[in-house]
Amino acid sequence: MAVNLPKTDALGSSKRITVLGSTGSVGTSTLDLVARNQEKFKVEALTANQNVEALASQAREFDAKLAVIADEDRYEDLKSSLSGTSIACAAGPEALKEAAARPSEIVMAAIVGAAGLAPTLEAVRRGTTVALANKECLVSAGDIFTEAVTDHGAILLPVDSEHSAIYQVFDFDQVDHVARIILTASGGPFRTHEIDDMRNVTPAEAVTHPNWNMGAKISVDSATMMNKGLELIEVFHLFPVDKSAIDILVHPQSVIHSLVEYVDGSVLAQLGTPDMRTPIAYALAWPQRMQAPSPRLNLHEVGRLTFEDPDPERFPALRLAREALDAGGAAPTILNAANEVAVRRFLDGEIGFLDISAVVEKTLENVANSAINSLADVVSIDEMARRSAERVT
Repeated sequence: MAVNLPKTDALGSSKRITVLGSTGSVGTSTLDLVARNQEKFKVEALTANQNVEALASQAREFDAKLAVIADEDRYEDLKSSLSGTSIACAAGPEALKEAAARPSEIVMAAIVGAAGLAPTLEAVRRGTTVALANKECLVSAGDIFTEAVTDHGAILLPVDSEHSAIYQVFDFDQVDHVARIILTASGGPFRTHEIDDMRNVTPAEAVTHPNWNMGAKISVDSATMMNKGLELIEVFHLFPVDKSAIDILVHPQSVIHSLVEYVDGSVLAQLGTPDMRTPIAYALAWPQRMQAPSPRLNLHEVGRLTFEDPDPERFPALRLAREALDAGGAAPTILNAANEVAVRRFLDGEIGFLDISAVVEKTLENVANSAINSLADVVSIDEMARRSAERVT
């Protein structure tokens, strides 16, 4: 099921905003824009996983009404850090959902991984505008998530640079005239590496992206190109196109963020410098636009834009993701859970870089595919896949 992202219902000039995952790369970029446009935004709630110090600092700076730390063991630290203020504080999974349920006109859903699913769904069920920077919501629970968006009248705005680019040039009034979507990929830091060289890649090398400044997990996903596989699944749920009409093209300069081809041969693209504040600003200001401090694109300085097909031999994550999408059911949920475990094991030094995709593939083989009919099914399959991925050697 695809979500027909609306083009109407202008938002007010001043909005209350909740940022789920405020201390991560997307969260901090969001608050950077809020700080530059204080007359347009009031912060309702902020959440973080474990970084109490950064969360408390943000809550004080933006006078948030609520600060939530996901790690319940850090509650007392947060409470102490916010003593002397009127900022309420809470901890744990239920508190994350509470933050999402508070009255705000826009929720930035930037919690990394499947942990972001439940609170983001809480925001959707409130029927608010959700700026979605969490791939896993659509990968793990695509149909359930999009049905909730429709049922509760929520507005879903993609924040990933690629999906934001597609949204900006996709004609929802003439869906039958769209021939295909072309999802661009930088190719990551190991685009030109031979397989033998990739065997000895270290976590420090894998988290160093050539174009983007991102968190560790997302950077590793870019290095394996699993991020593009997850985005492929996300595109299918966001835009009303057949899965066979979604292609991936490597574009090392990260200037063209994605393209939409129409039946008359026209290809429309969104271009810009690789700065997440551009798509974030688009989502925050939608359906209008706002100033963003992103460096301006100078094509004369760029000089050349190059393109190449992705190599499925060196980057098997792309094949695994497309196979999971084709299989449907629980396969994307298994794929995502196994990848999260494998990336964590790689960052912890337990497995090698090439083992990440191998762990995912083995987990897909070991965990039986099944139908996904409820959020409980997603949680159950996710837990089963994680246990299986932990055992893969």
